Amino acid sequence: MKPIDWIGWFSSAILLATLLRQIYTQWRERTVRGVSRWLFIGQLAASTGFLIYSFLLGNWVFVVTNAALLATAVLGEVMYVRNAKK
Repeated sequence: MKPIDWIGWFSSAILLATLLRQIYTQWRERTVRGVSRWLFIGQLAASTGFLIYSFLLGNWVFVVTNAALLATAVLGEVMYVRNAKK
């Protein structure tokens, strides 16, 4: 791995940490207040497109990152639906 790749991996880790923190907050507070459902729908669509694009380019930093972003979008939507029912 090239040293420049560490910038991508580090940036990806920061982004994923912030999204996971948001999902954790939703899970803990069991509320949808201040969170748009469209955030996760848009994230699902964008992450799917970026995952395909990154794979076709062979950029593994972004393949892994976008796969993880897609997973956080799914998890966020699940939390949103769960919390909206309560």
